[in-house]
Amino acid sequence: MTALTKKAKRDIEKGYPLNQFIEKLRRLADCLEQGKRFRIQIDGERITIPGDALVNIEHERGKREEEIEFQIKWPAGK
Repeated sequence: MTALTKKAKRDIEKGYPLNQFIEKLRRLADCLEQGKRFRIQIDGERITIPGDALVNIEHERGKREEEIEFQIKWPAGK
């Protein structure tokens, strides 16, 4: 897909067994620490996160559950 090709909007959640989640977090942390890009495949789509991506943590609380999201953001097409 070229940089000029428009990507479809996407909003999915993908669950992983704990051991796979831990392995992905370790790879991500290593890449971020070294300023390297991180590659991951989520639900059949390969995604590359640049080493200078912005990271933040979000906490949400509702009546029945709480949620923590580790977010990674970067400009589209980067």
